[in-house]
Order: sequence, then structure tokens, then C-alpha cells
Amino acid sequence: MDELQQIAQGAPALIGAAQSLEELKAVETELLGKNSVIAQKRRGLGALDPADRPTVGAKINEVFTAIQANLSDRQRQLEIIEENALLVGDRVDVTVPHVRSQFGTQHILTTVMDEVSDIFVSLGYRVAAGPEIETAWYNFDALNTPSSHPARAESDTLYVDFGDPADEMLLRTQTSPVQARYMQQHEPPVHVVVPGRVFRSDSLDATHSPVFHQVEGLVVDTDITFADLKGTLEYFARTFFGAGRVIKLIPHFFPFTEPSAEMHVSCFACDGSGCRVCSNSGWIELMGCGMVDPNVFEAVGYDPSKVSGFAFGMGVERLAMVRHGITHIKHFFENDLRVLGQFV
Repeated sequence: MDELQQIAQGAPALIGAAQSLEELKAVETELLGKNSVIAQKRRGLGALDPADRPTVGAKINEVFTAIQANLSDRQRQLEIIEENALLVGDRVDVTVPHVRSQFGTQHILTTVMDEVSDIFVSLGYRVAAGPEIETAWYNFDALNTPSSHPARAESDTLYVDFGDPADEMLLRTQTSPVQARYMQQHEPPVHVVVPGRVFRSDSLDATHSPVFHQVEGLVVDTDITFADLKGTLEYFARTFFGAGRVIKLIPHFFPFTEPSAEMHVSCFACDGSGCRVCSNSGWIELMGCGMVDPNVFEAVGYDPSKVSGFAFGMGVERLAMVRHGITHIKHFFENDLRVLGQFV
């Protein structure tokens, strides 16, 4: 009985000293576990005099119940303490500005290509694509470019395999080969726009790069005239640069169109009065265009006596530089967020 009384008196201090649920569990095992003094006393009740058993048994239950009540109280206290500590650790200061995740956006060149394509898609054109590594036949011969043309020299074109005209492979210098491929695979009428990356052996300067992008267009049908070409390009200029733009077509030469022209658009920045954007001329040179040469139709299997058509091509970098005032073509490729972030 004395031993049980000592345990009952010492248990509160032992339980109160537990600073965590794990420590409390260890104290509970020590006080009430199967190897504890109380457990031993219970197992020894049978060896006592029958007259003493009720008294000792009652005392064991009294001590057990008191210890268990102390353990439960301390457990609730420790659970509250640990929960408060967890809340403090997970506390969020709602007055602190949150960190915004950075999301990727389309590159300005992709945006411009898509915008140009969408303008022509709204007119009923289809978007076509083709390989960037081309044969010399599709890149030059099918487009009425003779073997003596300077563009076919290694100094102008990046060849993969140069020398045998029948097997020459090159990085396409324009997206026009896609037009030839499309005509081979489709009967007239044809209304197609071709955006894509092209390659030329150019030195890098403010307006030239060995890698750049083009958007070209092709229309083939019966009774297509130069007036159709002019009206289409005028619609594009007003849609892309704003209402009120006018264009002029200046005679030029391209092997795959005849007659050929350069298209200039009145400056959107100064409305034609002259400024930095248009070099004080009032006009911006924008693209080449013309009526498809009959030799191109013959090369792809069309009858030039039954169909006619027009084609045009423009540099995407040129469009973006003019409209957004970008001074050097290298800004498109250096991935400087100070530049590209302006056009998000």
C-alpha cells in the first residue's frame, strides 16, 4: 500500500515533466504498462490474504484511475501546444505581396506570323508548310530561277550538298518551294499562305540575318489579274497597319513572277509626311509581288493558258521592326526580356 501511495504522489510530477506526446507515451508505459509496479500489484492480488484483496484492489484501481486522468489532461495540453506550434510554423502573412509565377508567351515573330496568316485566312486562304531542307529543283528550278542566277552560288545559299544539280540539297532561301509543292498536290483554284523560317548566307547587320522568317502567298485560278493582287495587298496593308493606308507598286524583277513589283505602303507613323520610320520618304518598302510566271505553272503541271495567278512575299522581321520601332534584327534572337517583354 505504501508503494502504491508513493506512485500516486510521484506520478503528477512525472507526467507534468513530459514535453511532447512521445515523452508522455513513455511515461504512460512506465506507470501503467505491463511491466509497471501497478501491473505487478494486480498480478500479485491472488497471492494476498483473501481479506486484504478488496482493500488492495480498490487502492490499485484508485491509483490507476488517478494516473490515467492525469495522463489524459497532459495529453490534451500537449496536443494544444503542438497544434499552436504547427499553426505558427504554417502562418502566412497575407500583407506580404505574393510571388507571381512567370508564364511563357509567344515570341514577337510568332505573333506577327500568326497575325499575318490570320488576315489571309479570313479571306479564305489556307496555311501551308513544307521542309526547311529543300532540293534545288523546288527552291530554284521550279520557280524559274536559271542555273546562272547569282542566288544559286554557294556565296548566297547555304547548301547541304552542292555540286550535282540533280541532287543538290540546301536550306531553303524562301518559302516559295512550298508553293510549288502545293500546286503539284492540288488542282486550281489555289489560295494559300506560307509562313516559315528561311536561310541565306547573309552577314549579320541591323536588317539582315542568315536566319529569318517569311510569309508568302499564292493565288491561282481563272481570270486572276494584277488588279486582284493590288486589291488583296491593299486590304492586308490596311488591316495590319491601320485604316487609311495606301500602297504603291513599283516595277521590279523576280524570276518567278512577270510582271513583278515592289509594294510600298504609306507610313503609318507620320501618315506620309516623313519621319524616322520611313526615312523621311513617307513610304515603307514592304514586300515583293507579281503575277506568276507561266514557266512556274508549266513546272508544276498547270496549263498557263487556262489559269493565272499572283504571288507575294514579305519578311516577318521587317514587318515587326517597322511596326514596333525595333532598330536591330539581333534583338529578336538574343532573348533579352527587356526587349521581348514589351510585346507581351
